Amino acid sequence: MDDLIKRILDFRNQRDWKQFHTPENLAKSIVIESAELLENFQWNGEYNETNVHEELADIMNYCILMADSLNVDIIEIMHKKIEQNEKKYPVEKAKGNSKKYTELN
Repeated sequence: MDDLIKRILDFRNQRDWKQFHTPENLAKSIVIESAELLENFQWNGEYNETNVHEELADIMNYCILMADSLNVDIIEIMHKKIEQNEKKYPVEKAKGNSKKYTELN
């Protein structure tokens, strides 16, 4: 993962794009790319696999750039989030259930 993150950051740095990658601009880009991903599923469940892969990669790249812009370790914050979710959604209550954690009994 470190090699991938370094490659993404090197790509940005070689083009001097960090100046444009403010948290605000990156948040907008994540939403825009997410909408482009969603567009693949707009009318039915059929989709172009290549397009979906490219849009998903764009979203993930922007998320890595956002983490860098905020000076956070993306792996660390993802571990923290899954730990929170493990507490909110214990297996014995959440398994096979799509309810929000506030609705689990």
